[in-house]
Amino acid sequence: MNKKFKRIFTIVVDSLGIGPLPDSPEFGDVGVDTFGHIAEKMDLHIPNLQKLGMANLKSLRGIAPVEQPLGYYCAMKEASNGKDTMTGHWEMMGIHTTKPFVTFTETGFPKELIEELERQFGKEIIGNKSASGTEILDELAEQEIYEDKVIVYTSADSVLQICGNEETMGLETLYKYCEIARDLTMKDEWRVGRVIARPYVGKKSGQFTRTSNRHDYALKPTGDTALNALKDAGYDVISVGKINDIFVGEGITEAHKSKTSVHGMEQTIEIAGKDFTGLCFVNLVDFDALWGHRRNVEGYGREIEKFDEKLGELLPLLTEEDLLIITADHGNDPTYTGTDHTREKVPFLAYSPAFEGSGALEEPDTFAIIGATIAENFGVEMPEGTIGSSILGKLN
Repeated sequence: MNKKFKRIFTIVVDSLGIGPLPDSPEFGDVGVDTFGHIAEKMDLHIPNLQKLGMANLKSLRGIAPVEQPLGYYCAMKEASNGKDTMTGHWEMMGIHTTKPFVTFTETGFPKELIEELERQFGKEIIGNKSASGTEILDELAEQEIYEDKVIVYTSADSVLQICGNEETMGLETLYKYCEIARDLTMKDEWRVGRVIARPYVGKKSGQFTRTSNRHDYALKPTGDTALNALKDAGYDVISVGKINDIFVGEGITEAHKSKTSVHGMEQTIEIAGKDFTGLCFVNLVDFDALWGHRRNVEGYGREIEKFDEKLGELLPLLTEEDLLIITADHGNDPTYTGTDHTREKVPFLAYSPAFEGSGALEEPDTFAIIGATIAENFGVEMPEGTIGSSILGKLN
């Protein structure tokens, strides 16, 4: 078939949920609503999201629906069992995850895992709690260096992080420890999404700084996705931000790391000025990492406004051969208790200058409509075992 769109831009506003799923209470999330609660707490100025139909899709205090939205919109439910970054992104591209990744935010890692890590490292482990990376260095790095121990910690995500001083432990040893941890955490009860090497330099508390030699040991997707299908068919699959890490490079033809979410949008704007045929897949992580987990409502709201401003720069660059999809991977309600993600519906906004119509779409039971729609657009078959049905025919 002929391509309907030459370029598709899919932007994931990481953690911008829009209200609870029917099963949210089973995940400990009652009455959660990331976007709605932020709008209740502060006055948001989001003219570009507004004209695409965000306030038509989702009731937002102080932001009126528009009579003629530019795009199509719906809320999407998550079919997979989880509420984390990898589960959400993998599902967008066709993977149905039934075993959720495990978090150890409240308890630290189990005694059995720590003892096995100590046995294989040949060193005592300190830390073993949820902490910010800078705080744990100030608290424990001197002990790690001068008593020859190893800091292991976690966060609100499904991660096991290991710190290592580049001068005393050395990068090679740190990476070896992470490989050991990755192997051990393949067990279902310890199955974390990522093991992360967190190298740093310095000798005294207050002077420690993390270096750019971080390395993520992520799980590969459990099967081929729409990204593999596109790449195998010769299309461009350009990643921006964390996408390359989330998919461990699977199905990616070109990768761009972002320093911030604003930088990620600047990279996307730059890519929109280039000629390519295929998908530009973008993750904007600051909403989640800087504001959601830290329960900072104002910071999150201001980040939404910064995104909207950059969106205003991207929209005029799109031609009738382009399709823009804006979505999210889970929620992270900054007004909710704790520091964990929240299980929520996510927005689906689609826009092209080629559209003759606009308005509400039927609410799908999976995020996988995105991958299936992209695959159909480029005339490629979704890999065997994937989920999701295309809605390409409804985007006119």
